[in-house]
Amino acid sequence: MLPALVAAEVTAKDAWVRGMVPAQNTTGAFVTLTSTVDAKLIGVSTPAAKMTGIHETKMTGGTNQMHEVEALELPAGKAVVLKPGGHHVMLMDMPKAVKPGDTVPLVFTIEERGGKRLRLEVKAEVRPLGAK
Repeated sequence: MLPALVAAEVTAKDAWVRGMVPAQNTTGAFVTLTSTVDAKLIGVSTPAAKMTGIHETKMTGGTNQMHEVEALELPAGKAVVLKPGGHHVMLMDMPKAVKPGDTVPLVFTIEERGGKRLRLEVKAEVRPLGAK
């Protein structure tokens, strides 16, 4: 008997993007992702930014430092929160600033064990600059 193949179902909850000031061209996107099987977030894209990246903020020597990560593990059944001060999505080289009331389309690329990929399309609301 062959083992059953289980496809990931990934849900996104509370997706939002931090608002910007007019001269700014970079901001962050945040969301809670939950997968039904072990998977990983390997990419994010949006027409609102020329570049995107999955980043992590860590305290190093008393200073918050941010760096890009290749992937973010999504353990089966566990909510993974992308939030300010932790893992998040950077939206970089944005041609125009987003403001509260705008909506930003995000496409998350998820990879299951075995290499199968799926796309999760999300509309993220823009919240005021000081939102957490």
